[in-house]
Amino acid sequence: MTVPPSPAPTSPALSGGRIPALNWHEAHRTDIQLRFADVDAMGHVNNARYAEFLEVARMDMSAATGIQGDDDHSMLARLELDYVREIRLGQAVFIESLVERVGRSSWTVAARFVADNVPCAFARSVQVRVNAEHIPEALPGRFHELVRPLLARLDETP
Repeated sequence: MTVPPSPAPTSPALSGGRIPALNWHEAHRTDIQLRFADVDAMGHVNNARYAEFLEVARMDMSAATGIQGDDDHSMLARLELDYVREIRLGQAVFIESLVERVGRSSWTVAARFVADNVPCAFARSVQVRVNAEHIPEALPGRFHELVRPLLARLDETP
């Protein structure tokens, strides 16, 4: 089976390698407490736990920016994860999150996992605002203003 080549980058964050060089110093930071149950037989954090940690980070970021209640009727529509280095029990882990894109009814969050101050994984998730029938609807007008401090951009630090 032949796999077609990846599409050309469509946003600045796609052009920088496996962990893009974004303004991570301005990102929202969520500390992650590792537990013994997070580790698999190989001795590193199980890949399924990364998705759980991202959910915690998204909820923490939403609360910190004031996106709660009526502003946050959303569901996860897409999740991409690139694993670069393993994470092991005992390491100090945090997730940095930036809002990469805001559309009419959806927004994209770029996140990187950092363990002992070394970037270990990159994730991109798309959330879609839905109504009670789970049909996409427009984001509230104030949403753009709430996430403005966390908008992703290329880091131009040499």
